[in-house]
Amino acid sequence: MHKKLVLASQSPRRRELVTKLGVAFNVVSPTSDETLDSSLTVEGQIEKISEEKALSVFENYQDCVVLGSDTVVVLNGEVLGKPKNEEDAKDTLMKLSGSKHDVITGVCLVSSECKRVFSVKTEVEFFELTEAEIDAYVATKEPLDKAGSYSIQGFGSVFVKEIVGDFYSVMGLPISRVNQELIHNEW
Repeated sequence: MHKKLVLASQSPRRRELVTKLGVAFNVVSPTSDETLDSSLTVEGQIEKISEEKALSVFENYQDCVVLGSDTVVVLNGEVLGKPKNEEDAKDTLMKLSGSKHDVITGVCLVSSECKRVFSVKTEVEFFELTEAEIDAYVATKEPLDKAGSYSIQGFGSVFVKEIVGDFYSVMGLPISRVNQELIHNEW
């Protein structure tokens, strides 16, 4: 990669994952609207938000490659974003208890020469959770800023019975796919 990489994100998890690329990068907070567009598929919605994040930063970093990303959890067609408060987190975790759900992460890579937008879907299954387990987990505050109210790499990992797909996508960025896009496109 010949250009500097800029991560358009406030997420410490995405920052951690981008370090795995082994390249220097800057982090800039995006200034885009994260409202979902219900006229699109969930994948289309999350790709659009990722693109808007990347483009909002690209305006001021046109000599760089800008990476934008966003993640949602989908249970039976319902999009479960970040919880509004502790009660919302508890309600979300009760819904996820004993069930399979999809985690969809959208990604946009943009430079002056190229733009790639894609999404990665991963299926996650939870064990049955007790109310006491959920209360104890929410008390850690960990789920309060996470799509679906859990952190697969944190304390929430003990709820996961099975994962089919990309673990890092559930964390917030399918870093292997991002790496492949950077290698196989002219950036």
